[in-house]
Amino acid sequence: MDRRNFLTGAAVIGGTAAFTPLLAPEAEAAARPRLALPVPEQSRRLGRAARDFPKVCGDYGNQNHSSLRGITRGNVRHLGGAWHVNLEGGSTQARSQQSCIVAQDGVLYVQTGQQNVFAVDGRTGEVRWKTNVGAEQTNMRGVGLGEGLVFTTSGANIVYALDQRTGAVVWQRELLVAGEGDPDCDPQTGQCGGNRGGLAGAIVYWDGLIYLGTEGSTAGARGRGYALNARTGETAWIFWGPPGPGEYGNDTWEGETWKTGGAVCWIHPAVDPGLGLVYWTFGNPYPRTNGSTRGGTNLFSNCLVAIDAKTGERRWHFQSVHHDIWDFDNVMAPVLCDLKIGHRTRKVVVYGSKTGMYYILDRENGKPVHGMTERPVPQDPRQKTWPTQPFPGGEPFVHQSPSFHDTTRPVPYYPTGEIYTPFWDDATILFPGAGGGADWSYLSFSPHTGFVYVGYGLVNSAYSNTNGGRVNTARPLGEYFSGGIVAVDPRTNRPVWRREGEWSLAHGNGILTTAGRVMFQGRPDGVLVAMDDADGRELWTWQCGAGVHTSPITYEIDGEQYLAVFAGGNWLPYPDIPKGDHLWAFKLNGKVGPAPTPRPPSKRNQIRTAAVTGAVAGNTVTLGRIWDASKNAPGDEENFVAQNAMSPQHMTIPAGTEVTFVNPSGNEHSHGAASFFEHEFNTGRLKPGESFRHTFTKKGEFFYNDPVFPQSTGKIVVQ
Repeated sequence: MDRRNFLTGAAVIGGTAAFTPLLAPEAEAAARPRLALPVPEQSRRLGRAARDFPKVCGDYGNQNHSSLRGITRGNVRHLGGAWHVNLEGGSTQARSQQSCIVAQDGVLYVQTGQQNVFAVDGRTGEVRWKTNVGAEQTNMRGVGLGEGLVFTTSGANIVYALDQRTGAVVWQRELLVAGEGDPDCDPQTGQCGGNRGGLAGAIVYWDGLIYLGTEGSTAGARGRGYALNARTGETAWIFWGPPGPGEYGNDTWEGETWKTGGAVCWIHPAVDPGLGLVYWTFGNPYPRTNGSTRGGTNLFSNCLVAIDAKTGERRWHFQSVHHDIWDFDNVMAPVLCDLKIGHRTRKVVVYGSKTGMYYILDRENGKPVHGMTERPVPQDPRQKTWPTQPFPGGEPFVHQSPSFHDTTRPVPYYPTGEIYTPFWDDATILFPGAGGGADWSYLSFSPHTGFVYVGYGLVNSAYSNTNGGRVNTARPLGEYFSGGIVAVDPRTNRPVWRREGEWSLAHGNGILTTAGRVMFQGRPDGVLVAMDDADGRELWTWQCGAGVHTSPITYEIDGEQYLAVFAGGNWLPYPDIPKGDHLWAFKLNGKVGPAPTPRPPSKRNQIRTAAVTGAVAGNTVTLGRIWDASKNAPGDEENFVAQNAMSPQHMTIPAGTEVTFVNPSGNEHSHGAASFFEHEFNTGRLKPGESFRHTFTKKGEFFYNDPVFPQSTGKIVVQ
């Protein structure tokens, strides 16, 4: 599909998105995209975030919307810091801080990667209590509240119920253990697959039960979702991602591959109290990029499953990717909303993200609202690929193959392909990549516009199987990253407008919308942004001091509206996202100023091995060999599958230096080195024993890769 079809509301100039300049107010209003109206009254049983923001994503439907309207498009520029707290004493450790805040009765509850749970006064920032739940790091994405308790997990796979007033432990329960109703679990360790896995996702409380999921699909854990009694921690039911013998879907796994099948549910579910259903998303199968052993569609991997909230029985499921080999797990917090489509009000669930498509389903029966077509896709018998994949009616919200018009421009010499292109030994660049068009950022539905909003990333992946030491789903070294935000009309499943920018916004960069018609989102550079919900115009920014990879929330105390966000940094897709422990609250005319600006992450996928000086390396790069740091010399064996088979991979030299690129006579294959995207030099293909010389006169950073084995990439920094 032509890229222009993905830029609704934008002009395309020279192949890039350029939005119409701001106009006078009257003309600007006339030029705005038409809103997706009318929107019917949303079910009160889903809850509504207002004075409180009592769960991650605000309500049972995960709409991430607040009915507060004190902060508006007209006054948002007057927001300032109400208070600021460093929860871990100013720590900038390499910890992912992914916990969204929840707020109730003027108190904020938040977790840290350091395994601490905090209750913080929402007016002053004073820490009311702090409880440590362990030392083993895990992803902490948000607590649950219910029955006067705060529910959290630890890296040791223990669920804790804490007294909401004091933080004292009321009960604790270890999960992922033996005796959980599966005879194939190891009776000593409780391991039910290739790996025990871990607890994951924010906790959801509803009607006496708490719901929590698991992670570990990349190591062969067998996924499961838990429902526990909120008062005691006793297990009410378990829903297994890969079904066991005799269970529905077990026959979709070849042999006993279900035992190590992955299909973990690592993001929290939605709940429809009126229907009594929990909507949970289950991830990719294992092995992740090698389907050769696990023939079949592999249920319930890559599925949205509607589960009876009280019994754990499957009511219906929808699989968005059959026999996934691309890590397109579409694990997201599904959104429940009511839409006016034609003359009917439809109760729907919005599911999807990694493939760049929404699958909008009737939440009573799972039937597609806009139709679904099973299209034939390219095949590779070695991967046991499934002959078709489902495509929903409407349009994708990002393009679905690498483009030369944005940062999905592929690194040269790799094979490339569009979505669902199979691969085997040769690393193949596809987009959307394993990080997804819009991976796991929490999206938002606004009943005031009718739009569904999500942040996305423009980040390729290079896929290969894992045989012989190959790297799967690697982001090609030297490629660029970016992304944006898109609004989709769920009545048609088509994009309405988008704002492309300099940062990938697909990893925890959740979106909050409000009745004040302002939307908020954080970025990897630490900037929190307020935007007009009608068209994405930027209205206000604030430097938080560390990457913002959580959703902002809003709450009210004594009639005054506050905005809050936890800024601590993440690691995807930028390993150098600034880290921290910044808990912020804002209000109109707040007096606390912004944080100092941290060093932003590199917009290019950097080579992060230690630099070797040209003097140490003899101003020579040896091709097809891995650098032996203990000897300060190239290794003795040829390698043609690794990403770092350049010796040295990272070299620094002064301007004016002549560098020799050599393919040693002991190698069996031809190799080369070609500079991209700067095109500084190209050795061509060198046979064993051949060499090439180039003098670097310009200062800068020059990436290059091997035209024969393109995943092998090096960098020369000229100083």
